[in-house]
Formats: sequence, structure tokens, C-alpha cells
Amino acid sequence: MTDAAPASPQLGILATAVRCRCPRCGRGPLFAGVLTVRDHCLVCGLDLRACDTGDGAAFAVMLVLGTILVVLAFWVEFHFNPPLWVHVVLWPALAFPGAIAMLRPLKAALVAQQYRVRSTEHSM
Repeated sequence: MTDAAPASPQLGILATAVRCRCPRCGRGPLFAGVLTVRDHCLVCGLDLRACDTGDGAAFAVMLVLGTILVVLAFWVEFHFNPPLWVHVVLWPALAFPGAIAMLRPLKAALVAQQYRVRSTEHSM
């Protein structure tokens, strides 16, 4: 841990979501792996164990990305009429990276929102 962290977050919710950084200091990485939230910030020491994003980010990704991919699949089918193997190869190749790319910022935004709503650090 370094110097004392500021009382309010330096980054807004959108900036925290895009950068995937600590909602308090804005410098420490928020994720330990691809989608695993760290136990604490490596820079300011903010305890992130109580952050529970639940299935909110996953539901939003399924709703948005699923709709986009289904519309695109219909468009490709009706405009190009490709063989079935094209659909089998194309849509999973777009769905998996798209889901990961959307889940990280959405999960970071939910963590930042929880940090901003809670009145004290002790409840987090």
C-alpha cells in the first residue's frame, strides 16, 4: 500500500468500466484473471471481497450480444444463404470474444457503482 487513498473515487463509473481499474484510486487493476475480481486493490488496498456483481453483467451481455448475433445470423442467412458449416464456425467465433469484451467493462461498472453507493468503506 502506498499513500492514503482519496475519500471519493477519482474515476467515474464509465472511466472505471473502460479502464477496469480500482473504483477508489483508479490505478490498481480490478481483475485478477479474465473475469475474477481481486480480493483487494494492489495500490490502495480497497477490500473488494464484498463486491457481488451477481449475474447482472452476464444478463446484459446475453440480452444485447444475443440480439445482435441473432439479427446478424438472420441477415447472413437471407442475404448470402451460406452452408450450415459457415454458421457453425462464424457465430461462436464472434460470440465468445464479444462476450468477454463486454463482460469485463460491465462487471467493472457494477463494482464501481457498488463502491459509489455504499456510504463507508467498512460495508464493502
